Parts: sequence; structure tokens; C-alpha cells
Amino acid sequence: MTESRTGTPVRDPESVSRFVEHFAAQLVEAGMARMPSRVFAALLASDTGALTSAELSEQLQISPAAVSGAVRYLAQVHMVSREREPGSRRERYRVHSDQWYEALTNREAIIKRWEEALREGVIGLGADTPAGRRLAETLDFFEFIEKDVAEMMERWRTYREQKYKRP
Repeated sequence: MTESRTGTPVRDPESVSRFVEHFAAQLVEAGMARMPSRVFAALLASDTGALTSAELSEQLQISPAAVSGAVRYLAQVHMVSREREPGSRRERYRVHSDQWYEALTNREAIIKRWEEALREGVIGLGADTPAGRRLAETLDFFEFIEKDVAEMMERWRTYREQKYKRP
């Protein structure tokens, strides 16, 4: 990293690109689609945490339609938000410092729905059948981790408040 004449850090675009592609590859390996992974990594690597569709398209060398589809997915899973540029019709897409917290918290609601469906499945298939026992074990697993995740999220909020106090 170098500095401009004003002393502000200037990053090597090649280094940024390497990070974006490497982190996106890790997200793809974890199950996220390629374009949303690349868009998310690019937003994460931007100093402002926000870019327009045109900026993302140029940086990633992808079409505006690819950006749109990626952002639609990322917004659905609460990993980015859309905001209007003041005085403009252009939208900016933003990651927030708490995007992982938000994404995990929103997963909690999904897990609750899965638990309800599993409960219904155990009843419908019969608790004493092999499938019913398998569903019951899956339900127990989700209920078990749900408690730990809630406690962990509370510990994270406390830790974050202490470590990242804003002046």
C-alpha cells in the first residue's frame, strides 16, 4: 500500500482484485453462488463499504444484469442493503460492519421454521419409524445449536461494544 500526496492510503488495484477473487472463492466453496460471492467481496474490500452497480460492473468486469442478480440475492439473505445516492436515482449497495451478525440472526428465523416443519414431520411420519427418528434427531440438533447461537450472539454484542467503541 502506498500513500497519496495528501497522505491517504492508496491501494494497489491488483491487490484488491486478488483479495476479492480469493475471498469470493472461499465463499463459493462454502456454498454461495459465484457472482454474489464476487459482489459481496468487492463491497467488503471497498473503503466505503458501498459501490454503485456501474462501479461493481467495472471493477469485476461483469454485466449490470449480473450485478443486479447478485445484489438481489445478497439483499434477500441480508448481506447487503440498497440505498439511494442523495439527489440521484442511482442506488448504492452497502455492506455493514454487522452483516455477519445480521445474516446469522436471520438464519435463526429460518431454523425456527425448519424446526416447526420437522416437528410436523415427526408427528406425520410417526416418532417410532426410522424416518421419524431421523427427523427427531435433526430437530434435536437444531434446538441444541439454537441455544448456543443465541448465547454466542449476546457475547459477540458485548465484545463488539467493548472492542470497537466509537469516539
